[in-house]
Amino acid sequence: MATTAPMQSLRPLEDDSDELRITPLGSGQEVGRSCHLLEFKGKKVLLDFGIHPALTGLSALPFSDHIDPSTIDLLLVSHFHLDHAGGLPWFLMRTKFKGRCYMTHPTKAIYKWLLADYIKVSNLSTEQMLYSESDLEASLSRISCVNFHEEREVSGIKFWCYHAGHVLGAAMFMIQIAGVKVLYTGDFSRQEDRHLMMAEIPEIRPDILMIESTYGVSIHEPRESRELRFTSTVKEIVMRNGRCLIPVFALGRAQELLLILDEFWQKNPDLHEIPIYYASSLAKKCMSVYQTYTHAMNEKIQRQLAIENPFQFKHIANLKGMDQFEDIGPCVIMASPGMMQSGLSRELFEMWCTDANNGVIIAGYCVEGTLAKDILQEPEDITSLSGQRLPLRCTVEYISFSAHTDFEQTSHFVRTIRPPSVVLVHGEMNEMGRLKSALEREYESEEVPLKVYNPKNLHTLQFHFKGEKMAKIMGELVMEIPKENVIISGILIKKNFNCQIVSPAELSKYSQLTSSRISQRVSVSYTAGFPLLHYLIVCMFTDVEKITPAQYLAQQGDKTDKESVEPTDVLKVIDIITVLHEPPLVVLEWAANPRNDMYADAVLKVVLKAQELDLPSDQVPDLPSKHFDHRHFKECLIELFQEMFGEDSVPKMFKGDNFYITVNEVQAHIDLAEMTVSCENSKLCGIVQTALNRLKQTITPISLLKSASST
Repeated sequence: MATTAPMQSLRPLEDDSDELRITPLGSGQEVGRSCHLLEFKGKKVLLDFGIHPALTGLSALPFSDHIDPSTIDLLLVSHFHLDHAGGLPWFLMRTKFKGRCYMTHPTKAIYKWLLADYIKVSNLSTEQMLYSESDLEASLSRISCVNFHEEREVSGIKFWCYHAGHVLGAAMFMIQIAGVKVLYTGDFSRQEDRHLMMAEIPEIRPDILMIESTYGVSIHEPRESRELRFTSTVKEIVMRNGRCLIPVFALGRAQELLLILDEFWQKNPDLHEIPIYYASSLAKKCMSVYQTYTHAMNEKIQRQLAIENPFQFKHIANLKGMDQFEDIGPCVIMASPGMMQSGLSRELFEMWCTDANNGVIIAGYCVEGTLAKDILQEPEDITSLSGQRLPLRCTVEYISFSAHTDFEQTSHFVRTIRPPSVVLVHGEMNEMGRLKSALEREYESEEVPLKVYNPKNLHTLQFHFKGEKMAKIMGELVMEIPKENVIISGILIKKNFNCQIVSPAELSKYSQLTSSRISQRVSVSYTAGFPLLHYLIVCMFTDVEKITPAQYLAQQGDKTDKESVEPTDVLKVIDIITVLHEPPLVVLEWAANPRNDMYADAVLKVVLKAQELDLPSDQVPDLPSKHFDHRHFKECLIELFQEMFGEDSVPKMFKGDNFYITVNEVQAHIDLAEMTVSCENSKLCGIVQTALNRLKQTITPISLLKSASST
């Protein structure tokens, strides 16, 4: 059983912070090297770790030198594209990162092949390479997989993911820390294509939405007209006896374009003699992954798979390298990488760009500084990898099949989930700025306008979340909760961000903690007689029991030290302190806690007083079990009440065991025989009764000690 109570009287831990911080380490007002640091309540989450396609070496990495990798608890990778995962082997294997890394199953399966291909086609020297094939292979053991919608928890950080629709296995991650939820979309698309489902709408509203802004306020061309323009352009190029180059990444949009081309060729018999090549050493490996994870695709492709495998193309051949290619006539080649910085797509482009019959179709988003982006500006010539100037005579068409959201999709997504704050990432500065302004205009007339941020790299956003701290009362304590407000006593257990209050007896049931009792033992040199000590302890404490050494040893059981001396006398003081006489020592034993320690100090003082007096046994008075100095007690009582209520409130003298005190015209009757107080005012009655009881506990041993001392 459990119930929840606000922790109003509990102070937050010193390391708790109500400030959530988001810092782009990459893709802040740029596209490429996506990486974002999320910090809250002492937890640190890294979102993606990509490389910049237009840069090489360490400069292509996110600004990871501004963080301590050893402090990162969790790394989540949204999908396998290089600008989101390309730096992962370097971060996992060449830094002090000790946390956990998660991605979906398809992402991990493709990540290995895609990055292996990147290493081969980069045309970089060993010194410039960020990591080796052995680093890539070793990094796989550091990566764990998560299923869509499966909730996981790492160091108190809860997370789960939704379909993002961008590429196979792409995920949007919902991260929850101390009840605060952040949704990171990565790259996503709200338009279903030939094989992927559209991005899901989370059923849970996040407190912060981190959303891509790649296309800003642009509106995508409808899918049907875009496909028609694509196939028409391809046909136009090959029918003029030209070569059609389509630069693509080895995985992702390539599979979408292959499905379109294979279907188009099937419907046009006049094109059957013109070959289509998929120039990738990963082709077969890619297709095996796509055939394995069909459950991550849309219903249309799954229905097709029930009849035949649409990824077993009838008109497309695999081309592993230039040594297998005979350039003898019109053809269509899809080659990687998509931005033509190096590799086969760059080699083919340099061969064909000088012929006006040939054509290039840029089918995806291009990052600033890449060749694919440069040729869209239609320059007169380009610089080859060897440094030669080549005239650009081939046609260049941009037909975007990039599976990123446009403004309509982004706006609808934001309006549907209604987050209080939106953080724009993964967009060029101008596009991101336009999107920010457009979203703000949409919500400016609303009562609570949408807060939109577009941080630069290394610019930290700060959000404050201060919620009511709650603790669940668990187990047998639930039965003790009364209808009226009463203090509940228990142990507060805090595990990550969940708090529970439990009974000490049930500590092990609700946690891995155990309770221990610390026993204190103090030995004091004592040469005086034990009857004197017994007498003085009884004077100080009314509840004193003398037990035999045999009884004491039986109570101790196996806890007794075999080498310890058997006591000659044993006293049990208020059932808390055990006084052992082990000549020439007196030993005190008790269970340690603040209250018991105080009583032990008092007993120790009595032992020291007895050692100081050192009276012979025949001079020790009888045990004062019935003895009480009424006269001295009355004198002290009058002095006490005069100090508490004033001299006029208390009689200076009285006879017998009854007298009255008057406070603000209210009388309280005191019966010394019964040690009771009666009064119409319950508050005054309680104060006087408490004072009476405490004075008796104090004055009795004091007077008897004085009497013993004078004797």
